[in-house]
Amino acid sequence: MSIVLFLLMFGIIVIAHEFGHFLLAKVNGIHVVEFSVGMGPKLFKFQKGETEYTLRLLPLGGACIFEGEDGLVTEKTKEEGGSVEESENKGAFHNAKVTARIATVIAGPLFNFILAFLFSLIIVGSVGSDRAYVAKVREGYPAKEAGIESGDEIIRMNGERVYLRREISLISMLNTEGEEIEVEYRRDGKEYKTTLVPRYSEEDGRYLIGLEWSGDYEIGGPLNVIKNSYYEVRYWIKYTFKSLGMLFTGKAGMDDLSGPVGVAQVVDEVYEVSAAISVKAVIINMLNFAVLLTANLGVINLLPLPALDGGRLVFLLIELVRGKPVPREKEGMVHFIGMVLLLILMVFVFYNDIKRLFI
Repeated sequence: MSIVLFLLMFGIIVIAHEFGHFLLAKVNGIHVVEFSVGMGPKLFKFQKGETEYTLRLLPLGGACIFEGEDGLVTEKTKEEGGSVEESENKGAFHNAKVTARIATVIAGPLFNFILAFLFSLIIVGSVGSDRAYVAKVREGYPAKEAGIESGDEIIRMNGERVYLRREISLISMLNTEGEEIEVEYRRDGKEYKTTLVPRYSEEDGRYLIGLEWSGDYEIGGPLNVIKNSYYEVRYWIKYTFKSLGMLFTGKAGMDDLSGPVGVAQVVDEVYEVSAAISVKAVIINMLNFAVLLTANLGVINLLPLPALDGGRLVFLLIELVRGKPVPREKEGMVHFIGMVLLLILMVFVFYNDIKRLFI
């Protein structure tokens, strides 16, 4: 069941991403040569119109391949004796307006965020949202000494707007050196500001400011559900950026990365715990995990790295500014090198995942 849930979850996320590219390509008249889910050898395929739809062996991603992208020439163009450079085919990717190509590239990550929002609507509509209202202030810690009380709503920490108590927990957990935190909170419609210096807790093994939360979740009416669903997606996007920041600053290492095998292992653990509670718990927890994964995929793909959507976007923005494209053979080479490095990273992450299975 865990394997089925993993494949279903991963498949929906990948399809949403590639469908974003596909839909905007169709809207802008760009020829989609192949829409594939998975990587490696083809298991199943069918042709509809100009596009071949394929299911491949390895559930590690997908692709929406456009004519003329990275030197791709369709059989029709070959039969006519032409090349990508010479092709007059209006459906080729490079022949579309630069704004149309930008929209097509951005659409993949955007659809991941839309999927995250739709999943969040189900989650928040069913169980509610963990809004940042203080349940209890711990004795002997700076929050109590600064006058924060039960029922206060925390609205900013170090100038960063917060809505969910998980955001506050994340900021607190990342404060590993006990640096002072500027806290803004609301009580009876009035806003207050104070600066707290976290105090180390031997019991918890980290620095704390002394705020405690209840297990209550806020649902409210339809508008409240929509608003809180937006906060939910916002949190997971922020979570991904902060996780990447930890990698770049050395607070997290390469061994902390996980790929599909690691994700499948977590899915199995979440399923086992949730199944012991109820079917609803399985559904909600799997959707929660799916929100994290799809938001993560959207953010990662927007990074300005070769072979990713963000890398392609960089070249398109350069073209938009300078009025002419970077030579396609040079762009293609950059993306090829990026793809090789990405595959090396995938092998490393896969090795890490397998190693962790036997630890």
